[in-house]
Amino acid sequence: MAPIVDHHHRSTTKSSHKPFKARHATKSALKEKSKGKVEHFEKGSRKTPHQQVMSKLDRRNQAKQKRLLNHHDHIKATSLFSGRDGAPRIVAVIPVCRDVSGPEVVRSLNKSVDLDEQAPELGYMKANIERFKQKIEYVIVSRDIMTILNACRAAEFVLFVLSANEEVDDVGELILRTVESQGVSNVITVVQNLEKIEPAKRRPQLLSSLKSYITHFYPTQEKVYSLDSRQDCANVLRSLCTLTPKGIKWREDRSWMLVEDVRWSGGKKALIDGNETGEVILSGIVRGKGLKADRLVQVGDWGDFQIEKIVAAPLGGKKAKGEDMALDEASTPKILDHPTEDQDDMNELAPEEAVMEDVDDTGDSAIPTGRKGVLLDDHHYFSDEEAYDKVLSKRLPRGTSKYQAAWYLGDVSDSGSDLEDVDESMFDGPTDGLADPADGMEGVDFNQMDPTEAGPSEYPPSEMFLDPSPDEEAEQLTAYRAQRKDAKEDLEFPDEVELHPHVSARERLARYRGLKSLRTSTWETEEDRPYEPEEWRRLLEISNYKVAKSRVLREALVGGVKPGTHVLIYLRNVPLSLQHSYDPSQPLALFSLHRHEHKRTAVNYSITLSSDYEAPLKSKEELILQCGPRRFIINPLFSQAGNTSNDVHKFDRYLHPGRSAIATFTAPLTWGSVPALFFKRVSKEVDISEDDNEMDTTITQITLIPLRLVATGTSLPPSTNRVIAKRAILTGHPYKIHKKLVTVRYMFFNAEDVAWFKALQLWTKRGRSGYIKESLGTHGYFKATFDGKINPMDAVGMSLYKRVWPRPARVWKGFEMEDEKVEQDVMKV
Repeated sequence: MAPIVDHHHRSTTKSSHKPFKARHATKSALKEKSKGKVEHFEKGSRKTPHQQVMSKLDRRNQAKQKRLLNHHDHIKATSLFSGRDGAPRIVAVIPVCRDVSGPEVVRSLNKSVDLDEQAPELGYMKANIERFKQKIEYVIVSRDIMTILNACRAAEFVLFVLSANEEVDDVGELILRTVESQGVSNVITVVQNLEKIEPAKRRPQLLSSLKSYITHFYPTQEKVYSLDSRQDCANVLRSLCTLTPKGIKWREDRSWMLVEDVRWSGGKKALIDGNETGEVILSGIVRGKGLKADRLVQVGDWGDFQIEKIVAAPLGGKKAKGEDMALDEASTPKILDHPTEDQDDMNELAPEEAVMEDVDDTGDSAIPTGRKGVLLDDHHYFSDEEAYDKVLSKRLPRGTSKYQAAWYLGDVSDSGSDLEDVDESMFDGPTDGLADPADGMEGVDFNQMDPTEAGPSEYPPSEMFLDPSPDEEAEQLTAYRAQRKDAKEDLEFPDEVELHPHVSARERLARYRGLKSLRTSTWETEEDRPYEPEEWRRLLEISNYKVAKSRVLREALVGGVKPGTHVLIYLRNVPLSLQHSYDPSQPLALFSLHRHEHKRTAVNYSITLSSDYEAPLKSKEELILQCGPRRFIINPLFSQAGNTSNDVHKFDRYLHPGRSAIATFTAPLTWGSVPALFFKRVSKEVDISEDDNEMDTTITQITLIPLRLVATGTSLPPSTNRVIAKRAILTGHPYKIHKKLVTVRYMFFNAEDVAWFKALQLWTKRGRSGYIKESLGTHGYFKATFDGKINPMDAVGMSLYKRVWPRPARVWKGFEMEDEKVEQDVMKV
């Protein structure tokens, strides 16, 4: 007899042990994890990296590796300033308010470490801080915006000086914005004359207010230091001597130095473009990447130059005032680097090549021969008369007129009982008894005077069309365009073009074409060859920008004179006329250019209007661009941003506030994404009274005031294949409307123009689209069909496009341009 098993008791006893085991396993696993031990996964479980836990030894090793790496980076960043012969830390002293004094700031800082050296009003001053075993080179500047930008782009630290008595004016705010947009390394903010504020309890509140103001531009500022406090001055100096400069990305990618001294030796003189040139020697300490003699250098606003050689300079830094540069002629100077065969040349454009092309006999005719209509994408569409010359055969309904045949696309019955084979060449000859569509009695045979069999048509019999008289036509056109002035002012049609009744649209718009889609249609560049600038084919072309940029930037990492070396740089062919305008008290920086950065190409920059500039910016208007170490005078073309499959972008006549665009012009290439500043000249009227024998006369003279920052942006990859298409919109008025059939006027003023532009699509501002059906009369009226009924208050438009070419940029020659502008303004007066 089988034993009786109590299954219920067995299952209950077994399940009662599971919760205890589970709790014990969970506690054990948590305890092992807290000790840092690796959890053992069961067979078949997932072993992904994020599920594994490092051991305690591995965590300690990883922390040690990170610590050593950070220490190595710190040593590498500060090695330039370490040692007895280390480079000084460059500090730009920037006065933000009018009543602050740069020399007073330097004296206050030096006094906190017991230095009694006097600071100049403007220029350089070196201080050896024994307490921190560092050297500091102060750059004291005035409130000129260009001078401040020159100093800040060559400084490791920027010291903004605020006033406790005066608020920041417009010039001070411009300084803060431009320095921020240009790119800045470490920033420290100090305040002057705080002790003069009474009562004393207002001082903490004032410091708090100044901190709130400066953090609006530089959010990382934690404190505003008082120059009247010895302890605060010592803290500022400690920060200047111990902090690691974070640098500026675009500046650290190249070699650069602050020029300490200039020697106009005049050796190896030559005459270039009517200007006497010679050899100039610059001294300074190399910073950033290694300096190579094969690369060109940009010196301030002087321009680009080739290097003759790089020589090691004797220690001791800058020469004393009034003394010649100390060069030991007895000993041979040590040449650190000299040019090779790979040295960059000074050519901005590719050499000219003789290109043999077939020249049309028409020369520069406005309308090339052989065309029968405007170009639409990649095809010239012919008028109806030319199309009928090609003997084609269509299956059309019996009794179909010429007017109806042009719009039949095969939408007839499938049985074919109402079809007949029609030779389209029959429409070229006389119609005999067949009515012409223009007489308004289509489908009627006058020989039989009986209705003929006609196909289905949605159009009713039209009325006879008669051309209005010239006087009546002119009056109606004037009244119509007067009603539309408000719409133009509201930018309803920003690209609208109004044709004069006596001007042929074919001649006026000879360079324009049609596009089925601005973003996808292929742009035929062969049509633009006769109109391209002479130097367009000589510009630099880059097939793969990313690969080329990576190769050039990697090349800058290898070789050259090491950073921290005090050198003498011999430059070739420097205009000796610069000697008269050179001011030793103004900061002058040298930047090495990457390979190909002297060559011109079609460059693109993103541009966004500043929030405080409320007026729209007109395309082709003169602007002053600063991008990295260089400045240009440009007349940019604005176009819409974004990527398109055909690389065609719409031209914008204006850049309106709150919008962004792409500014295009031809200028030397700049590798990488470099911040760009766009300035605009601002003139100010000053009344000058002169005493005359008979009466007092007042003369208004225009003088220049500081430039205004109107926009900021970034350099983008250049491209000569980017097509900027200028749009012209021809608009017409719906004269008569019957369902989808509309008679349009005022778009053209003769029948030949209607036939020329017949293939282009029509559209309305309310979203309808259609095509020209036929011309009416001789005054440019035509019939058109649309995809729906249109409103009588609607406007019919046609879009045409032509390619516009970017204009060349000119190098900004600071002092020369200002003098030239002042002379021109005085001559105008």
